[in-house]
Amino acid sequence: MPAERLRPFVAPYDGYRLAGFEPGHHVGMPSPYLTVILAIGPKLEISQSPRQGACAFESLASGISAEPVTIAHDGNQHGIQLSFTPAGPRALFGIPTSALGDWMVDLPEVLPGADELLDRVGTASSWDQRFDVVDDILSRALTEQQVEPTLTEAWRRLVEGGGAVRVGEVASDIGWSRRHLINRFAAEFGVTPKDSARIARFHRSHRILRRPVVPRLSEVAAECGYYDQAHMARDWRDLAGASPSQWRRDEKFAFIQDAFAFIQDAEE
Repeated sequence: MPAERLRPFVAPYDGYRLAGFEPGHHVGMPSPYLTVILAIGPKLEISQSPRQGACAFESLASGISAEPVTIAHDGNQHGIQLSFTPAGPRALFGIPTSALGDWMVDLPEVLPGADELLDRVGTASSWDQRFDVVDDILSRALTEQQVEPTLTEAWRRLVEGGGAVRVGEVASDIGWSRRHLINRFAAEFGVTPKDSARIARFHRSHRILRRPVVPRLSEVAAECGYYDQAHMARDWRDLAGASPSQWRRDEKFAFIQDAFAFIQDAEE
């Protein structure tokens, strides 16, 4: 869990470690949150991404994207994943989420102290020590920048509601026109309200489908606010590059935390 002063800006930290598996690929799924990855040991190898092709990072920050990336691994991965709330990029990077768009960048480009962060995390001997380092560096990076409260509320309704609320309803509730909401939302977060709700709905279904045992796909579709199973399958093909059943069949790390996290480790 992050330090108390960081909790409005970043979700609980996720440590992961993958060892002794066959080399292969993992699909990094779209997420409605800005993601930061700290690799411990080998770099994170992106073999395919919509905009940047093949690339590698010791540490990265990624904006919100509606497209998957393919991550190559040699059977071993080790690192920390952070997911920022809507307030996180301004508070910790001093920029809106939209400044990253759907790109991935080296973390030192946006976070002061990122090189120190990676060095200290790499030499720490336990998850508690690593997370203490993250607390220290992020706390030092905090700025006074804030997201407008009305936009934060719109985000909460659209994304934290799992994409079940209509854009027009949110605009009416916050007292803005639909067009004004769309323009202001995209300028801050880099995605439209409609796309954020779509990604949130997909993200919710992904969280269910990565469980070891899942309900029938028709039940997942209904729970996540899709019209029907076919609607969910279309979104999955667009956002994940595969149908839910194909992803479940092909993804060897289906029961892990999120887009780039492989296997969450116990204390070393």
